[in-house]
Amino acid sequence: MNIHHLELFYYVAWHKGISEAVRNIPYGIQQPAVSGQVAQLEEYLGVTLFQRRPFSLTPAGDKLYQYVQPFFSNLEVVASELQGGKARHIRIGASTTILRDHLPELFQNVRKRFPNLKIALREGYAAELENLLENEELDLAITLVEKKSAPGIHTMALLELSLVLLIEKTSPVTAAEQLWQSDKIEHPLICLPSAEAICKNFQKGLGRLGVDWFPSMEMSSIDLIETYVAGGFGVGLSVLVPNGKTLPNVRVLPLPQFEPVIMGALWRGKKSALLQAFLEELGLRAKELG
Repeated sequence: MNIHHLELFYYVAWHKGISEAVRNIPYGIQQPAVSGQVAQLEEYLGVTLFQRRPFSLTPAGDKLYQYVQPFFSNLEVVASELQGGKARHIRIGASTTILRDHLPELFQNVRKRFPNLKIALREGYAAELENLLENEELDLAITLVEKKSAPGIHTMALLELSLVLLIEKTSPVTAAEQLWQSDKIEHPLICLPSAEAICKNFQKGLGRLGVDWFPSMEMSSIDLIETYVAGGFGVGLSVLVPNGKTLPNVRVLPLPQFEPVIMGALWRGKKSALLQAFLEELGLRAKELG
């Protein structure tokens, strides 16, 4: 059997589909190439290895996956041992703001201790990042955390962030209380997906005030929310980020009566020396910002 074909099949089986495998294979390869080479493997073996839609391994595919999985999944572990037990590669997930504004300096500090450091970055919001951690596709996530994480996920709190509303500066609304006093809030609400901690805390706060106001637009990042607020699409739900800067035509309305959210670091399993170094730097960075 062609070893490269086996490797591609391993990624397809691990990520439960060709499209998702292409996004996670650690080198450049296009979807048609993966599909074609896995098809060649099936032709050579004379069996179907998986059903495409919905994805599921056939008995033959499951047998082959159980055979190749220990080898391909442990390559990074063996590499680490051969390098003296010091991992040189880390996969980090966070929001666009964190990746852009806070991590570059942190990377420089960690690289002093790990000169050959290799980093893979993924952006996303909390639910996505925790799912990637559970699937062992991330080593570290820096995101908003709930009080209880999934089993096996470790959490380190970093910062407490206050909720705020964002509104165009041309609006006559200068305080959130003006919105609560309306019989019906006419402004469209722009926010992250409803499962995110920011939205949950906001809706709890509205409930205490006896106010109904539900999202009109859902966005995938805080930055995107601010962009749409600046464009006049509505009022955005966000957090007060230390040292953060808002767009010139956006006004920040504090929400002191609403429960804040916690920014934290999440990981699973045993901490490597490299992961520990990142956690230490994150703790220092959080103290500076706090």
